[in-house]
Amino acid sequence: MIVIRQAEVATPEVVEAVARLMPQLLPALPPPTHDDVATVIESPATRLLLAHDGEAGPIVGTATLVLYRTPSRIHARLENVVVDEPARGRGAGEALTREAVRLAREAGASVIELNSNPRREAANRLYRRLGFELHETNNYWIRF
Repeated sequence: MIVIRQAEVATPEVVEAVARLMPQLLPALPPPTHDDVATVIESPATRLLLAHDGEAGPIVGTATLVLYRTPSRIHARLENVVVDEPARGRGAGEALTREAVRLAREAGASVIELNSNPRREAANRLYRRLGFELHETNNYWIRF
């Protein structure tokens, strides 16, 4: 059974899990440090969600919900959803996503957005199954 909790403190277990999981999603980037994880947890704009394998089991997945206000609305973004390779296919990604959607709704967001690499076929199938719609847009960025 997958249990979702929100991280409250950057404990060694949480930091180790995030540092182990993030390279599975973004292998070109260095793993986050204790300070990186603590900053996410302590920010009022983010919720670090953790998927545990059972009530007292290890952390097998993580996701970050970002909430922010603009003059037009409360925005919600789902970022960095990653499940440990050996734990995939057991519902952790779905549970993390459903909890992020619930929290975004509870916060008053009218929409939750996410980006997913087209090569992540299972993740894209999951998002569509959970009601996410592909939004045609121009996505711009400047890399620093």
